[in-house]
Order: sequence, then C-alpha cells, then structure tokens
Amino acid sequence: MHDRLSNMTLTKTKRSEKGFTLLEVLAVIAIIAILAAIALFAYAGYIEKTRNKRATAEIMNMSVAIEGFRTTNERYPNNLGEIGYGGLLDPWGHAYEYLNIADDTTTNWQGKCRRDKMLNPINSDYDLYSMGADGQTKKQVSNKDSLDDIIRANNGAFVGLAADY
Repeated sequence: MHDRLSNMTLTKTKRSEKGFTLLEVLAVIAIIAILAAIALFAYAGYIEKTRNKRATAEIMNMSVAIEGFRTTNERYPNNLGEIGYGGLLDPWGHAYEYLNIADDTTTNWQGKCRRDKMLNPINSDYDLYSMGADGQTKKQVSNKDSLDDIIRANNGAFVGLAADY
C-alpha cells in the first residue's frame, strides 16, 4: 500500500509540473509586448531617417539638374517640370517646392523665399525643399512647422533637415 501511495503522489507531482500557471503566461505575454513596442519604435525611427535621406538625395539630384539647365540655357528653370522633375513627390507624398530667386526681377520673391532665424534669405539663387513628414512649413526655417523640412540652403552648401541648419 505504501508503494501505491508513493506512486499516486509521484504521478500527481508530474502532472502539475507539465503546464504553465496563468501568472507565468501573463509574464511572458507582457515581456513579448514590451519587446515588440521597443522594436516598433526603433523601426519607425529607422523609416523616418531613411525618408529624410531619400529626400536629401533627391534634392541634391535636382540641384545638379538645375545647375545643368542653367549652364545650358543661361537661366534657372521656372519650375521643376523644365528639368524633368515636375511630378516627383517627396517620400511623404508631397510635391517638392521650388522658387527661382536669381532670375526674378520683381520684388515678389523676397516675400516668398525661405529665411533663417535672423530673417535673412537662406539662398540667393533658388529655394528647393520638401515640407517633410507633417506637410506643413513656414518661410522661417527655424519655425516649429519647418523643423522637419528637408532644405537646400547657403546656395547648395547645405542640404538636409532644417532642424540641423
């Protein structure tokens, strides 16, 4: 009888060790959720950096095309369509913005051109920029609506995020 009682106790112990408790399952789910949230946050940051780099590269390519157009035609293009970039959208689905400053003989361009925090124009030849992820911009690149813009400044010496300018 003693052997039979030992066997029953041993069998019960083995059965109870086979499954997980509710607390253990919840702990594992919580850890997986935390790791997924961290991974998703890192991925979103990576995607945004990639979009910024793509917009920067496209603005640099357009600048080369604009300079080639100027060399050939002795003037800057009136719009991006003249250099074959008329329908190009930035990585966020917005049209690139272009303003020919150098060839504008009116004073109209002064009110339209991009400006730094001291309100000086950031270019003297042309403005070329993307409105960034939020699709909003202001003429002053240090404004909070413009900080995510990808801009060309200092006549092409700087191309990148407005917040870095």
